[in-house]
Amino acid sequence: TQYRLAKEIGVTEARISAICSGKRSITADKALRLAAFFGTSSGFWLGLQANHDTEEAAKELTGVLAQIHRFEPLVA
Repeated sequence: TQYRLAKEIGVTEARISAICSGKRSITADKALRLAAFFGTSSGFWLGLQANHDTEEAAKELTGVLAQIHRFEPLVA
């Protein structure tokens, strides 16, 4: 449960809830704690956060990104 996870890694249950609902990000500190608990790497958790952040940014920037022209190098 969120309560057990929070207790085991030394954070509040509210913090775990906020991370799970996307209201808070996984920081390096939380990634290290989660990695220790689940037996994974901190990079795994930070990678999940980076993927989430990238997907959210892509949604917000759809119109802007569509207007950017791809760089075409000059061929000599």
